[in-house]
Amino acid sequence: MKKQSMNRDWITTARTLSEALPFLQRYAGATVVIKFGGNAMGDDNAMAGFARDIVLMRQVGMNPVVVHGGGPMINEMLARLNIESHFVNGKRVTDAAIVEVVEMVLSGRVNKRIVQAINAEGGKAVGLSGKDANLMVCEQADPALGFVGKPVDMDPTILRTLFDAETIPVIAPLGAGKNGETFNVNGDTAAGAIAAALNADRLLLLTDVAGVKDENGVVLTEITPTQIDAMVKDGTIAGGMIPKTETALMALAGGVRAVVILDGRASNACLLELFTEHGAGSIIRT
Repeated sequence: MKKQSMNRDWITTARTLSEALPFLQRYAGATVVIKFGGNAMGDDNAMAGFARDIVLMRQVGMNPVVVHGGGPMINEMLARLNIESHFVNGKRVTDAAIVEVVEMVLSGRVNKRIVQAINAEGGKAVGLSGKDANLMVCEQADPALGFVGKPVDMDPTILRTLFDAETIPVIAPLGAGKNGETFNVNGDTAAGAIAAALNADRLLLLTDVAGVKDENGVVLTEITPTQIDAMVKDGTIAGGMIPKTETALMALAGGVRAVVILDGRASNACLLELFTEHGAGSIIRT
């Protein structure tokens, strides 16, 4: 009985691989930018699973780029250092002391943990930030928020060099100012700007929700920019989903072929989206 069960499992695995073949061929050589964050970053098993998926993407000929956040880790370090945060309209003011902590946490602790996880699964990852090789030059987004930046000049040359070396870039969302400043950049915003600079085939925004939902709470599997505009206006899209859909629209306008908002808590979320007919989450394209 046990042998029959094992045979069924192997047959299912073989069938799955066979059904994935057209998608593997479809994405050979494609660039996919993945924004990684949320609860999965704090869980060792989820981190290992994510890293395994990224290594597989590289193994089948794709060019994955990981852009990560790290808000909870920043909050934890600020509390440990007794650095008080101030907020304007719900957004943290990033002063000179805080931006030092942000850089330390994002480029250090968080970035290297992801790099290590990918390397442990047999990949070859390199950690960097938007400051390296002038990848992401920024301007101040709002004087009231201090060192919070918006990308204004992108140079993805270093990323293409890493692709040629079959290396996976893992990027902390920090940008360089034109006068030598360091700017903290929203992780989704950074991922969208990098995806646009690379004319990526896909931008995957991993979140803690299943996707974009309609007025009845049902996840929409496919949406157009026009529909998003209408849903924002009537309040169907609200709260934290607004900046994610804004990032999606900016990325599409910048040359990304499609953006997917999907649940990063689900096992193998990236693989389900890319290599199955059903996909995962909400795909946004024109």
